[in-house]
Amino acid sequence: MQRHLNLGILAHVDAGKTSLTERLLLDAGVIDRLGSVDDGDTQTDSLALERQRGITIKSAVVSFAVGDLTVNLIDTPGHPDFIAEVERVLSVLDGAVLVVSAVEGVQAQTRILMRALRRLRIPTLLFANKIDRSGARSGGLLDEIAAKLTPAVVAAGTVREPGARTASFHPYGTPSGDPAALAERLAEADDAFLAAYLADERAALAPDRLRAEFARQVGRARLHPLYFGSAITGAGVAELTRAVRELLPAGGGDPDGPLSGTIFKIERGPAGEKVAYVRLFGGTLRTRDRLLLQGREAKVTALAVFDRGSAAPRGELPAGRIGKVWGLEAARIGDTLGAARTTEARHFAPPTLETVVVPGRQAERGALNVALTQLAEQDPLIGLRQDDVRQETSVSLYGEVQKEVIQATLASEYGLDVTFRETTTICVERPAGTGSAVEFNGKAPNPFLATVGLRVDPAPPGSGVRFRLGVSLGAMPYAFFKAVEDTVLETLTQGLYGWQVADCTVTMTHSGYSPRQSHAHARFDKAMSSTGADFRGLTPLVLMAALRRAGTRVHEPIHRFRLELPADTLGAVLPALARVRAVPYGMGATVLEGEIPAGRVHELHLELPTLTRGEGVLESAFERYEPVTGPPPARPRTDHNPLDRKEYLLHVLRRV
Repeated sequence: MQRHLNLGILAHVDAGKTSLTERLLLDAGVIDRLGSVDDGDTQTDSLALERQRGITIKSAVVSFAVGDLTVNLIDTPGHPDFIAEVERVLSVLDGAVLVVSAVEGVQAQTRILMRALRRLRIPTLLFANKIDRSGARSGGLLDEIAAKLTPAVVAAGTVREPGARTASFHPYGTPSGDPAALAERLAEADDAFLAAYLADERAALAPDRLRAEFARQVGRARLHPLYFGSAITGAGVAELTRAVRELLPAGGGDPDGPLSGTIFKIERGPAGEKVAYVRLFGGTLRTRDRLLLQGREAKVTALAVFDRGSAAPRGELPAGRIGKVWGLEAARIGDTLGAARTTEARHFAPPTLETVVVPGRQAERGALNVALTQLAEQDPLIGLRQDDVRQETSVSLYGEVQKEVIQATLASEYGLDVTFRETTTICVERPAGTGSAVEFNGKAPNPFLATVGLRVDPAPPGSGVRFRLGVSLGAMPYAFFKAVEDTVLETLTQGLYGWQVADCTVTMTHSGYSPRQSHAHARFDKAMSSTGADFRGLTPLVLMAALRRAGTRVHEPIHRFRLELPADTLGAVLPALARVRAVPYGMGATVLEGEIPAGRVHELHLELPTLTRGEGVLESAFERYEPVTGPPPARPRTDHNPLDRKEYLLHVLRRV
């Protein structure tokens, strides 16, 4: 019976994961020659910009067979600007291979990826690539991985002639080469094996028992075997492939059970049609099946299933497999098909930078909006912010490289020449206290046929925005309550300073409406009766009045950082950290740890090579939001400005 495994290849940029993917495909007979990242002819880097830059930007899926196992291999980006692409892949993996450079060792992105893999308990094999390169290490690298990535690493063999073109990997007869030491590692991770080891040490040390227990613990993400090799020469790849087949758990799921799947990628076909990449966890999806997505019914018009190469047309997609689905025009990344699975909603922080996209010609503004909307479909963490007042569109980003990718994609796929304004930091606002406001139906200056009272209270950091009722649900039709709730959430996307308002509870304290009325013998007259529009129009005025009384504080995103540098460059680096408002709180001879405003990370990246002779390695990740010191920055509003009653009513009612 054929088994299926959905395998992710992850690494820091330039560690060699795309080259490893090529070698795996070559060994499996899927391709007949080894592609080169430098030459831009690899199987998985299909975008023109990927070939030009030699980096992976979009995840790509390709399939190959190893005996009775069909592997759907997903090559993911390594550059931190595209961490959102990796995030989506993690939710559909059965196992992973994390590639580490035997020359550069553990790098910034390697740590971030391993933390996510361990947190999600994804079974992971480690592959130390580039053992044929000058400066390659084996024993020292094992110690570094144990210290910086995971203490649960176990070397699966030894390297001969590291740093030479003839470097080779030789696996141990038992997984770690030392049965007693391995038994101790297994006993530390599992109480049942510990009991068996104490009861009968000889039986526990039997090679077959050790191998079986080792495979079980690797499959449960308790241990991570380390293989050494070279994607270029092929050394160690056969042993890695064998480990993928024997140690990683195949994808499960009942094809006859209820439908359950996740959309993890969206692309556009040659005719502009939407194509959804789906991992199915249960049930079977068939052509002409009807699904409910975003409240709309969609019909599956075509299917392609990844199997021994690229995706091939099929009539059905069974559980445990990955396929491409046509016909789901309302689909968005992260949507579930059928029954939802309980998973962590987000593994990585949202983008903290923003820039305005400026079209080369004003006549192309409409085409630019369409193109950016389609790009946001493919990457939901590219948030779009439309400013109808200034006729501008902003996009949120992880970094400057992502800006270049968006620019190149707009030029190559949509024929649009764009520029960007200076990148700014995305802040948030939090209520400083409690504030309330109310306007009553029929009492000046309220021009709406509605009564709305709201109270804003601060909530713990990270709790988000919550709307609750402080009045009886039967006090008025539910549709009016719903109109208030939806408008509250929409209005709080811009606070007193124009930033998203976070971490607060909004309570509706007063409600009232005018029942459906009409003049004698006349039809319904909305001028005498409340409608949803009255509540949608009044709510922003009341909410902003309450928020103004509560007050808000602007918070900027703060990243934690870890900087490795030569000891003799410390004196030059410390003043640079002060210039970018970085605060070290852990300092060693060669390692600095601390915090830095997210908006200054790129500036520090640019300075480091000069300050550290190119040897400085900076790792940073979102930590939290902190109140801004000094005058709070403001962002221009894109709505009708309910903070200015006259301006707002002129827009909404065309009168004051």
